[in-house]
Amino acid sequence: MKSISHKKVFLLLLIATNIFYSCKKDPPVTTIKAPTPYNFVIPKGFPTNVNIPANNPLTVEGVKLGHYLYYDDRLSGRADEGKGLSCSSCHKQINSFENGTGKGIGVMGIETDNVMLPHINLAWNPGTFAWNGGASSIEEDIYGAITLQSEFASTWEKVVAALSAVPEYPAMFEAAFGTKVISKELIAKAIGQFVRSMVSSDSKLDKVLRGEYNFTNSERNGMVLFTTESGADCFHCHGQPSNPLMTTNLFYNNAKDSSFNGIGDRYSVTGNHNDIGAYKAPTLRNVELTGPYMHDGRFKTLDEVINFYSEGLVYSEYAHPLMHKVRPPYGHGAALNPQQKADLKAFLLCLTDTSYIHNPNYAKIHL
Repeated sequence: MKSISHKKVFLLLLIATNIFYSCKKDPPVTTIKAPTPYNFVIPKGFPTNVNIPANNPLTVEGVKLGHYLYYDDRLSGRADEGKGLSCSSCHKQINSFENGTGKGIGVMGIETDNVMLPHINLAWNPGTFAWNGGASSIEEDIYGAITLQSEFASTWEKVVAALSAVPEYPAMFEAAFGTKVISKELIAKAIGQFVRSMVSSDSKLDKVLRGEYNFTNSERNGMVLFTTESGADCFHCHGQPSNPLMTTNLFYNNAKDSSFNGIGDRYSVTGNHNDIGAYKAPTLRNVELTGPYMHDGRFKTLDEVINFYSEGLVYSEYAHPLMHKVRPPYGHGAALNPQQKADLKAFLLCLTDTSYIHNPNYAKIHL
């Protein structure tokens, strides 16, 4: 019997190896579907300069994920301790995503000095969030809220662990961001997307601007008072009716006090003495639903607010120059008569958008 040389054995093994690998199927290529761009519609008459970060564009999957997270009390990372808290715990849809009760109370029972600002049309916020503008984005605001003792009083490690334990979330994060790994950055991005998707644009004022409604005489007179210096002079801080946001998003000391001991004013952020006692001018959209009013909730009703601007202004050297009616020798406000007050209130009620507080796209959902 002839022996096979080592060279032939090597060649036979090489051929067999090639045949084996040529028959073996290539491993399947796993591809992650890119998220679907969200169709963000700018309402007629609204500014086109929306502030949507380039590193967090709106997507269908991201907005959906953020919607669930917004209402999930596991967002506190402390639900298993009986201390569950979500964004919606303090931002209630029926109150235009404000809390409707004044000062907020977090999981530790600490009462905050400031009432909540409503979540409404924040896609147009230029980058100053909270009453003092201390956060430059929704995401940054969320980072702080989770660890703040007066709010969620938690840690991001606890939050990530709590949400990672929910079976549905890893796949939802993958659909929105391409990874099943949950992180604080992606949690904040998802909630930011949802909040920016929340748009109110169907008040009586909007309908007037679209030619779908005519003001009553009282509402029209109230608008004139709102927009004139000789009237109520509201427009300097909240914009003309043609500004559908109903705020300048700027900061003013609006002559509520003569001494200032607060630590949450604009001065606490800028260190500029001109900002002592100054707070953001909030949007007046849905103002009927967002009381109590002012940064500290001192006024319970719209009538109290109107009376304050009519005859309750308090002079101090820090009062904003636009509050000229309180500067000597002018007096204590706009000095409106009862009919003017009624007309101004009638106009403010035209800023209520009931469709916003019943919109199912923003309503409570849960896993």
